[in-house]
Amino acid sequence: MTALKLPHSRVLAELANGLPQHVSHLARIAGVKPHQLNGFWQQMPAHIRGLLRQHDGQWRLVRPLALFDEEALQRLGTERGFQTTLKHECTSSNDEILNLARTSPEQAHKALCVAHLQTKGRGRQGRKWTHRLGECLMFSFGWVFDKPQHELGSLAPAVALACRRALAASGLDIQIKWPNDLVADRDKLGGILIETVRNEGKTAAVIGIGINFVLPKEVENAASVQALFHNAQLARGTASAHCIPASTLLDKLLGELNVVLTQYAQNGFAPFLEEYQTAHRDHGKPVLLLRDGQTVNEGTVLNVDAQGALHLMTAAGEQTVVSGEISLRPDDTPRTAAPRPPERLLLLDGGNSQLKWAWVENGVFNEVTRAPYRDLSKLGEEWAARSDDRTRIVGCAVCGDLKKALVETHLTAPVRWLPSMPQALGIRNHYRNPAEHGSDRWFNALGSRRFSQNACVVVSCGTAVTTDALTEDNHYLGGTIMPGFHLMKEALAAKTANLDRPAGKVYPFPTTTPNAITSGMMDAVCGAVIMMHGRLQQKTGEGKPVDVIITGGGASKVVNALPKQFVLDNTVKIVDNLVIYGLLNWVAQEQEQPDKLPE
Repeated sequence: MTALKLPHSRVLAELANGLPQHVSHLARIAGVKPHQLNGFWQQMPAHIRGLLRQHDGQWRLVRPLALFDEEALQRLGTERGFQTTLKHECTSSNDEILNLARTSPEQAHKALCVAHLQTKGRGRQGRKWTHRLGECLMFSFGWVFDKPQHELGSLAPAVALACRRALAASGLDIQIKWPNDLVADRDKLGGILIETVRNEGKTAAVIGIGINFVLPKEVENAASVQALFHNAQLARGTASAHCIPASTLLDKLLGELNVVLTQYAQNGFAPFLEEYQTAHRDHGKPVLLLRDGQTVNEGTVLNVDAQGALHLMTAAGEQTVVSGEISLRPDDTPRTAAPRPPERLLLLDGGNSQLKWAWVENGVFNEVTRAPYRDLSKLGEEWAARSDDRTRIVGCAVCGDLKKALVETHLTAPVRWLPSMPQALGIRNHYRNPAEHGSDRWFNALGSRRFSQNACVVVSCGTAVTTDALTEDNHYLGGTIMPGFHLMKEALAAKTANLDRPAGKVYPFPTTTPNAITSGMMDAVCGAVIMMHGRLQQKTGEGKPVDVIITGGGASKVVNALPKQFVLDNTVKIVDNLVIYGLLNWVAQEQEQPDKLPE
């Protein structure tokens, strides 16, 4: 569907509240004569044409629509302190605000974009957001925080709570499904998508909200504002032909969002915890945790904490869930026997200089521990305390056989060390000899698909720095290897005179030898990233996104050193422990298709 012509949009905006309008008034807005209105109306979308009712020179719609008049919308936004733009059609209202945030956080703060139609709308977990014109209230706005991104984990629940307040003020009894879905029992009313941009020492949160304003008929697992409002009126015995205009609902939403986010910026989520627990549909109830529609764990909801994490009591004890890829569903399955204890995994990432490991309860891990190979006593202690007969150990290693054997001496179960593979998770490996391909690079690529579905450059900053290319249609093309920062510095110290200097800092034009060395090393790494990005961009095609996923101890330093315009023009994500995510992805598919994956 394409956007309407401007006269048609203006007429629909005039009728959108469901109240009758005289044909002479509508004809003036349309720029036609009254007798031409019927022909004019036939150019409306099919799902809207049938909503029209005509009586005694008056036109009205049998259902209201979430459509706006531009001038009235700007007045509404101004009253709430927002700089407002109406887009009759755009790729995504979030994209409109993201573009501002990448240029300047100040421009994005309280910038509001309301969209009538989105051609590439998106929801959580990369899902597409689809709708028909007028049936969904969609808007995005920016809010700037003096906090890093990792301190905003509870922002989504706070936004959901503000939306619930606004809906309650309109007489709608709405609950929240953790972390931020607006629901009526099991039917979804609306969702929230938050994307962040770090710029100029501030974090701009771009908050997209979509609410089903009206549904033309019963839609499975969905609720609408108008249907709920009508049901509430019937319950009170006050049913009438009146409805909630979209402008009224938007005004209430902006008012509550203003209040909640102002308080959140000062005090965090703690002041809202009690209210959120009351609003949380599944508080104190048995639930299933789902990933991609598959059950990965089950238990009873204990609470949600000040960081927005969900606390769950499972058969294996209390568990904290923070992953935005986890979905919650009420568990009302009849129980005839005790539930089967969930499988436990120990995932190992054997790097060159240290070992990392994570304990996983059916698809969820909370932390990653690391230790040098010279002292793996903590690994042995954790194994003794946490393992049982259902624990599996899966890992990948580039550290060599001696260090792998050292790891195994601290464990009493076999380790399944995974190599690079010709193909896995739908990704084809184009490395000429996969046996020579570092398994960490391969599992970094597999893990990157949790954070980007676009073409992407996967960068690892460890003992060595690797830059690998993954196309949007899942072809791993290979990549480059270069010495990491410490190896470069050691080589200079060992092979050149007078360059065994202490570490310096990165400057555009260094004027001391330590700074020149440090800046040169950083320029080499940034240059490798930019070169690989340019090659992949050329292969992908102009206009298509090429993301950068970067992991490893030096990731944040590299991102800070990349040219500012490069970071503004592209999506650059820092992801800790990317190998662990890759292993987790592989194990999940192995459980679903055990006979189709290589050893």
